[in-house]
Amino acid sequence: MGTFEIISKHGEHEQVVFCNDKSVGLKAIIAVHNTALGPALGGTRMWNYNNEEDALIDVLRLSRGMTYKAAAAGLNLGGGKAVILGDAKTQKTEALFRAFGQFVNSLNGRYITAEDVGTGVKDMEYVFMETPWVTGIPKEMGGSGDPSPYTARGVLMGMTAAVKWQLGKDSVRGLRVAVQGLGSVGSHLVRNLVEEGAKVIISDIDPEKVKRLVAEYKVEPMAPEQILAADCDILAPCALGAVVNEQSIRKLKCKIIAGGANNVLAEARFGDQLKEMGILYTPDYVINAGGLMNVFVELEGYSSDRSMDKTKHVYDNCMNVFSIAKRDGVGTHVAADRLAEERILSVGQLRQRHPGNSSRAFTTLREVFKR
Repeated sequence: MGTFEIISKHGEHEQVVFCNDKSVGLKAIIAVHNTALGPALGGTRMWNYNNEEDALIDVLRLSRGMTYKAAAAGLNLGGGKAVILGDAKTQKTEALFRAFGQFVNSLNGRYITAEDVGTGVKDMEYVFMETPWVTGIPKEMGGSGDPSPYTARGVLMGMTAAVKWQLGKDSVRGLRVAVQGLGSVGSHLVRNLVEEGAKVIISDIDPEKVKRLVAEYKVEPMAPEQILAADCDILAPCALGAVVNEQSIRKLKCKIIAGGANNVLAEARFGDQLKEMGILYTPDYVINAGGLMNVFVELEGYSSDRSMDKTKHVYDNCMNVFSIAKRDGVGTHVAADRLAEERILSVGQLRQRHPGNSSRAFTTLREVFKR
């Protein structure tokens, strides 16, 4: 399949930029999906993809998801994403991220980047040396730092909403929660769940992460190949996407799926199947919007308290999705899309009628970096 065919298949993207700098070993792709509500914001993922086509498909899916995430969260932002092809453990250099920052800068604010899987605050500091269009920079530089605690807190809020809707309970206390993936978000989520009194099962492909959290929180470990079939109340995918697929869906024993991973459903049809199975799926881009809310606050002038308070909206947003799904008799994945698309259409049309008025986030970000 050709490049343009792949792009057409995965949504109507406004712009896809291929970034190449042989001198520093940079191969990256930036995808701007939609800017109807504001500048496209989305993190930069560094991953050792099997091939360039896999990287392209991933960035296209992720950027589309960011459009829907921002819209459903009620933020004045569009959707974008970037991927850097390479091994995050062995190929990171200052020069690589500064070169990437120059490509981001060339888009003149249409795309604002942040950290994601495989990248961190230090990497964003290097990007910031070349462009103002980056969030998640160190706090001492006026940024918000690591957004993962806010993502994890938002996931807990969405999980609590799902528990209320599906089980009629007000908290996760006493419930069995299986957390798949112990990266930044997954690790923070484990801590939040333990503090809330949940019975937590954990799994990761890195045995050292599992060992550390078992020692710290006295949680139950489980092998990576078994976690999706865990007998639990809530399955919380917090690793890479497409975990609900043809093979795994038959093994599910949970009542709720609610986690921090993006693109949890390998295909939309599995959302319909979950509905038929009586499993409540909490759409990924609605429940994991806490990190995006955090960096949006950074654009306005950062306050950690305001960011943490903003994650409470994830509860209400999830409840809205569940209500739409019940009203329309559709899966929650369809209901979430309807919630986002309505806002993109209505607010997007308003901005088109007044093209001279930039979004507040866009204007404020420029002002912040002029100081």
